[in-house]
Amino acid sequence: MKPLPSVEKSGQAGAPTPVHAKPTHPYIVGLVSIFLPGMGQVLNGTPGRGLLMLFFMLMLGIITFHLTTPDQSFLGRYAGGLFIYSISVLDAYQWARYRWEYYRRYTVLEQPNEGTSSE
Repeated sequence: MKPLPSVEKSGQAGAPTPVHAKPTHPYIVGLVSIFLPGMGQVLNGTPGRGLLMLFFMLMLGIITFHLTTPDQSFLGRYAGGLFIYSISVLDAYQWARYRWEYYRRYTVLEQPNEGTSSE
C-alpha cells in the first residue's frame, strides 16, 4: 500500500481537510462481521473478499453436512462453514485494525506554525 496524501488545503483560512475518510472502527467491523457474515469485509472496502468468504462458508457447510452422519452434533455437521465463518470474522477485524492504525499513523493533518505571527 502506498502512503496516502495527508491533507488537502481548503479555502477557509488554511484549515486542512482529510483527503481520505476515516475508516470504520475495528470493533464495529468485528461486531458487524459476527452478525452479518461477509459484511465486515464490505465495510473494509473489499466486497469481493466478503462474497468469497460467504461462498466458501456456505459451500463447506453444505459439504460437511453431507459428509457427516446424522448422529453428529450441530457443530460437527457444519464444521467447515463455521471454520470459514471464524476466519471471516478474524480477517475482517484484522484488516479493519490495520486500516485504522495506518490512517492514525500516516494521515496527520498539518498544523499551522504557532511560532510565526504576521505583526
